[in-house]
Amino acid sequence: MLRSSTNSGRSSAVITGVLFIAGIVAGIFSVVPVIDGADYIVKAFTNENQVLMGAFFQLLMVVSYVGIPILMYPILSKHNKYLALGSVSFGIIAGVFIIIGVIILLLLLTLSHEFAKVGILDVSYFQTLGGLLKVGRDLVNHVAITLAFVLAMLLFNCIFYQAKLVPRWLSGWGLIGSILSISASLLFMIRFIGLDATYMMLNIPIAFQQLVLAIWLIVKKFNTTVRDCVSN
Repeated sequence: MLRSSTNSGRSSAVITGVLFIAGIVAGIFSVVPVIDGADYIVKAFTNENQVLMGAFFQLLMVVSYVGIPILMYPILSKHNKYLALGSVSFGIIAGVFIIIGVIILLLLLTLSHEFAKVGILDVSYFQTLGGLLKVGRDLVNHVAITLAFVLAMLLFNCIFYQAKLVPRWLSGWGLIGSILSISASLLFMIRFIGLDATYMMLNIPIAFQQLVLAIWLIVKKFNTTVRDCVSN
């Protein structure tokens, strides 16, 4: 039984690491440059495959964002049930917002299709509606999703730090990175900063921490035995 629990815990660590990397890769490929451009109303239609590919990879992010806290819950809940449950809750919330973001992205594509049919007759109407959709997409992607998932990771790393499942320098890095990322989203929400270099710099620490954590979980697994995690 103990050996089975240990093997299960090791498998969870490896799968979690893979999901982290999958989430990072999906996040990179979910970027849709044509939508972020000034002439997105015209170019989204002519670059439909790029938009659809971005939507597809954004949907794949749901698997990572929701799967990571759920997969780790049986282990983390042995150390702090409430923080583990909070991590799962925020992960699910992030997944819901990802789906909303995909819907908005597809609405922008539909808007571009309609504009292609009408032409320049009602350009101001399309620009206004498109502008609202873009603002909504930015708020969903860079505030709602980021805040929800980073809060999930903040609780995640709190348990890691307390239980020493990974080195404390690594989980501590995650805590600091989470706070910086949350700050970036809040500053963007109040329009103190834009999607600029400052925003990117504040998010870089948590992005690299997740990559290092993923590699650590795949290669090193947990510092303490899963037997202790499961049997206590």
